[in-house]
Amino acid sequence: MDTVWIALLLGIVEGLTEFLPVSSTGHLVLVGDLLGFNFPGKTFEIVIQLGAILAVCVVYRTRLWNAVSHAATDLGARRFVTALLVAFLPAMVIGAIAYKAIRALLDSPAVIAVVLIVGGVAILAIERLIKKPKVFKVEDFTLPLAVKIGLFQCLSMVPGVSRSGATIMGALLMGVERRTAAEFSFFLAIPTMVAATAYKTYKDWALLTFDNAALIALGFVAAFVVALLVVKAAVAFIGRHGFAPFAWYRIAFGGGMLVLLMMR
Repeated sequence: MDTVWIALLLGIVEGLTEFLPVSSTGHLVLVGDLLGFNFPGKTFEIVIQLGAILAVCVVYRTRLWNAVSHAATDLGARRFVTALLVAFLPAMVIGAIAYKAIRALLDSPAVIAVVLIVGGVAILAIERLIKKPKVFKVEDFTLPLAVKIGLFQCLSMVPGVSRSGATIMGALLMGVERRTAAEFSFFLAIPTMVAATAYKTYKDWALLTFDNAALIALGFVAAFVVALLVVKAAVAFIGRHGFAPFAWYRIAFGGGMLVLLMMR
């Protein structure tokens, strides 16, 4: 495939998968490996993730602004902001400590494919375990609840687990209603992904190159536009159908990629 079409495809893949419990990083690694896409440095990966971040900020701009601007005077807004910051802390600390080990795992498409399958089975099991929800608004999150969800998010450091998947499943097990769990995962992606992007940029600064700015821009715009369409649609879909469809997709996609890898 022409490099332009591959860059466009990977941008679309990022936008489609970043906020779904299917692992965007796993998809980028596997699809990129399958197509032989080897962009110099880590610039492409970093920038298209920023496109997805921008999309969720645009979709929820009013709610995010109201929470931040009223945090000093409104209890619900203060709980909203505090829950995000507290849930983000475990990933920030563990990510900084385990960065090299995580990067080593990212280089194995076979590991990612297996984890996708295992994660799909786990989602199906959790769907059977969850009880009647007790928390229906992010503004009602307590600090212990936010910490527990943040610890679940750390599981996504294993490539293929899915950041949104780990966060959402953890929230469900803690008694959070489905749509609220999905939305909190989207909100939590903002500080988590901004921090991860900044850390990647710092670590890989010497490798960054903008020689192919057109490809980078294409991937960014594709990720932004697709994520813009996916975020709200994902919440509505989850509210109607739950997470089992994503689980079966993970199993099928991971299994298919394993077959392709073994056929090489």
